[in-house]
Amino acid sequence: MTEKPISRRTLITGAAVAAGGALLTSLPGEAQQTTASAAPGGASRVVAGDPTKSPGAPTTAVGTRSPFVTPARSPIGEITGSSLTPLQAFSGTITPADLHFTRNHAGTPTIDPAKHTLLIHGLVDRPLELTLADLKRFPATTHTYFVECAGNGRAAYRTPKPEMTPQQIDGMVSNSEWTGVSLATLFREAGVKSKADWFLAEGGDACLMARSIPVRKAREDALVAYAQNGEPLRPEQGFPIRLLLPGWEGNVNVKWLRRIKLGTDPFMTRWETAKYSDPLPGGKVRWMSFEMDAKSIITSPAYPERLSGQGWWPITGLAWSGRGRITRVDVSTDGGKQWIGAEILSPLTSKAMIRFQHMWQWKGGESLLMSRAVDETGYVQPTMAQLRAVRGPGTDYHFNPIRAWRVAADGSVTFEANT
Repeated sequence: MTEKPISRRTLITGAAVAAGGALLTSLPGEAQQTTASAAPGGASRVVAGDPTKSPGAPTTAVGTRSPFVTPARSPIGEITGSSLTPLQAFSGTITPADLHFTRNHAGTPTIDPAKHTLLIHGLVDRPLELTLADLKRFPATTHTYFVECAGNGRAAYRTPKPEMTPQQIDGMVSNSEWTGVSLATLFREAGVKSKADWFLAEGGDACLMARSIPVRKAREDALVAYAQNGEPLRPEQGFPIRLLLPGWEGNVNVKWLRRIKLGTDPFMTRWETAKYSDPLPGGKVRWMSFEMDAKSIITSPAYPERLSGQGWWPITGLAWSGRGRITRVDVSTDGGKQWIGAEILSPLTSKAMIRFQHMWQWKGGESLLMSRAVDETGYVQPTMAQLRAVRGPGTDYHFNPIRAWRVAADGSVTFEANT
């Protein structure tokens, strides 16, 4: 094949384009975008020029957020502990997968999906050992559900501080679209015996998290999930598979699921004796308290926001219930003396978060903003005083009191715990 000769005109044009490209990348000016370390605390500050004066960035294999948008979980570096989701940074109801809260007891394992299996045995006719590929051959189902740690809200109950953000108060809850196989389908495939009332779910991490679950939950809405928000589970959320028990406390939604054993009674693991049992007044204990009660939190205005002036401001937040649908969210701007029904901005989906909003005219005085959720069972989110009266100061799980934010006359907003 004969190559086409390069003409003098082509050579000159190409050189001019190359020189122009060099000028665009080397000359200072308003068309450039640079990064400087001049932000408070040493964080990077993005300095942007005029985006209409030069081409933008090329396509990439994985998209990233704008450099002006920097939500993050906190704290980081926990092997045994939690990392909280920044509730105040979100719009709508879905939590981005990379910002979903985490609660680990032995770190996040790295698991090869080609080698991982799920064993279903015990009181069954046909024991099964299923690979991820096997699970994906069953009919899939997709639903949106929240997951909430049983200890969510502990710090706000035990050691509240005015300078607490929504993330620090209730950041161990997230809401996602989950895809997987109905556990009821797998139980039918295995032939679960009629006398099996409980099953043990065991995870494949270093702590071997194991919890006893009533078989009735499998027949209702339980999933073996392998995808979240349209992609495979993130490792922190149980990759390659996890148990998903809609509306039930987070620790029973066993991640890195590797084994299910059917039996007649609870298996009494250390996770339901030494932990996840709740002391009550009078020497009693709440045990197997699976469902998460109705709850809400205003995510804006909230600390560390400051209202910049009088006028109309949106009060917005999230509400959810492990017992079904949220039917109403009320908002108060005077510390609970008067309540007004908020506007619901999202579908009333069972066991999923909803977004609420109330437009409020701030006239410059001190105000106390509150929200309370009501679910389809008629349950009304309690005040802190009501919860303390029933559960006592030593309670350790299922914290769902009404949250309040104090707006000062200067517009500053702080957390108010004792309402």
